Amino acid sequence: MSSPLQTDLYQLTMAAAYFEAGKADQESVFHLFFRRLPFKGGYAIAAGLGPALEWLRDFRFATEEIDYLSSLRTKNGHTLFKDAFLEYLGNLRLALDIDAIPEGNAVFSHEPLLRVQGPILHAQLAETALLNIINFQTLIATKAARICHAAGDADFLEFGYRRAQGPDGGLSASRAAWIGGCAATSHVLAGKMFGIPVRGTHAHSWVMSFDEEQEAFDAYANAMPDNSTLLVDTYDTLTGVKCAIQTAQRLRARGHELSGIRLDSGDLAYLSIEARKMLDAAGFPKVSIVASNDLDEHLIESLHHQGAKIDVWGVGTNLVTAADQPALGGVYKLAALLRDDGSWQPRVKLSEQRAKSFIPGRLQVRRFLHEGEMIGDAIYDIDHPFPQEITLVDPDEPLRRKSIPADTPFIDLLQPVMKYGKLLDEIEAPTIARKRCKEKLKQLDSSTLRLANPHRYPAGMELTLHEQREQLINTHQTSTYGSEKNQ
Repeated sequence: MSSPLQTDLYQLTMAAAYFEAGKADQESVFHLFFRRLPFKGGYAIAAGLGPALEWLRDFRFATEEIDYLSSLRTKNGHTLFKDAFLEYLGNLRLALDIDAIPEGNAVFSHEPLLRVQGPILHAQLAETALLNIINFQTLIATKAARICHAAGDADFLEFGYRRAQGPDGGLSASRAAWIGGCAATSHVLAGKMFGIPVRGTHAHSWVMSFDEEQEAFDAYANAMPDNSTLLVDTYDTLTGVKCAIQTAQRLRARGHELSGIRLDSGDLAYLSIEARKMLDAAGFPKVSIVASNDLDEHLIESLHHQGAKIDVWGVGTNLVTAADQPALGGVYKLAALLRDDGSWQPRVKLSEQRAKSFIPGRLQVRRFLHEGEMIGDAIYDIDHPFPQEITLVDPDEPLRRKSIPADTPFIDLLQPVMKYGKLLDEIEAPTIARKRCKEKLKQLDSSTLRLANPHRYPAGMELTLHEQREQLINTHQTSTYGSEKNQ
């Protein structure tokens, strides 16, 4: 479902106030970004742009939605929204320009994933939905990329729908996990909608519904002779492997091959090593060993270090819920307003916590490359010329800087995708974003990809933008301090 009511009430009350104040059409720029990389990692993977653009494209207030808003009352019983504003909403079509980093790109703290430009009322009404979509899918795509890195040459499957945060959360998680690198999903609707391969085995209940484990395996293989991965840990895992081998022998006699066995409990390293020995000795070296059971990237990495013989990893709960960090914390901030003379006035938020201030202006991200490897990102203001001498300044630690040689090859990451509310091209399929993710991660140094204590990739403000930001902050602080002093 796509509805303009997928928002916070304060977006609508602000919109009503903009309308009442005659500011509805004031041209503005907002940026969507996050301040901290998730999972204590070295990068994030941008995701969610496709569904976000669909929501913006389809933005309409239906009659029943206007009727609902007209029914809302204040504490003293008055209508919350005036009729003139509700009539305005009924005719509203978002007239926004969107520049975005394409899905699947590696991204970093403070970099705008989206630049939203247009009438301030329109941009305000887009905030909540954009954050909801981009935050979650970027988080899950990043988690999936980390799991993919830990899995190495082995495939990993997304098995999480039953543990996801509701039907929509499960569907979004499957889409984002595919972008991040999973090889397949157990979620059939996600397979249909997004072109993701679907995979599955069977549950313990199948085995328990028979008197004998061997009978259960044989019956399943009879029903699915070319798609049988047998769950072997219902009673005793290694006994289950023996039964699976007998089923594999019967399948082979009929011209079919057992696809795999699945381990879902116990010491996965030990059991996989023993199972591999048994399968190889019986003449089934190509039967895959699939492992599940509350896996994440850290456990997968540990099992690799223990010499586990696992060919496929099934990851569910810890992926689709991002259990160790269930929210990205992305924000959406006003960064500039258009003056009457046609120039842009940068805006900045001050706070008791300096870390919660942000970068003003109309921003772009320039990524520099050396021999195909990413070496640094510069956040800069498109309304100021980019300098020949390039210095990156960390927004959180201004003394942390990096110089980039002049004439270094670069690409600008934010690309126009919507103009005045109209899509400029067809929305990309998640498969394209998945391919991009794999390509971009290959451009990162291995020290940035590692799971623990990754190298900090140099992404920061271009020096003149940093100086402009500091000047703007100091001007506001001086003004505020002077006002307090005179009270």
